[in-house]
Amino acid sequence: MGLMNDKTVAIFGVANKRSIAWGIARVLAGEGARLVLAYQNDRMKRGVEQLAGELDVAPVLAPCDVTDEAQVDAFFEGVRELGPLDGLVHSIATAKREELGGQFRDTSWDGYALAQQVSAYSLVSLARRAAPLMAGRQGSIVCLTYYGAERVVEGYNVMGVAKAALEANTRYLAADLGPEGIRVNAISAGPIKTVSAMGVSGFKDILGQVEARAPLRRNVTQEDVGRTALFLLSELGAAITGQTLYVDSGYSILGV
Repeated sequence: MGLMNDKTVAIFGVANKRSIAWGIARVLAGEGARLVLAYQNDRMKRGVEQLAGELDVAPVLAPCDVTDEAQVDAFFEGVRELGPLDGLVHSIATAKREELGGQFRDTSWDGYALAQQVSAYSLVSLARRAAPLMAGRQGSIVCLTYYGAERVVEGYNVMGVAKAALEANTRYLAADLGPEGIRVNAISAGPIKTVSAMGVSGFKDILGQVEARAPLRRNVTQEDVGRTALFLLSELGAAITGQTLYVDSGYSILGV
């Protein structure tokens, strides 16, 4: 259909084949988008390069550690040289492994601050720099969240709090950037077997519970999330902003 023809999208979070961001990248590339893929460091660069080789049109690759303001500035300066920006995908999060389990009261300040900086504040940081490049383009920003932002999910702990902040950031950014024609939305994806998700205590049990109880009786895939991101980034979602869309086989309606 070419819904993203002549559109440039920057994607943060591609790390390997299991990454949700990679599923989004594949769908967008299939619809004609020109992609700019950010990688965190040299260690991750090779894997992203290998994935990029699978796309019909080679994406632009650039380093960007979102905890380094100078790198973030350099990334968007590189994007500026490519031309206008139409979309941005924020699919990054981190937390100390030892704090994704045990008692939430034991969360350290360092762990709390790290989770907030990478998983939530970085959306604000990226949006601030992306907005000028989206001027007159009816740009769209999409981030990835999870049900643990609004309900207590065992083992999610500090990440649930960070995702709650991310969803609030989405609403405030939508109000802030809306007058400039820029939309900001979140996708609350059901559990997907990514490398980072496997660090959550009891994650396999969560997958089994969703498959057994969700109205559609299945877990979601990278492609499910990718198609929703396509909807939000394209003209199909032109009147939607500040929302959290659930792509979870209906699990969130059960109240469990």
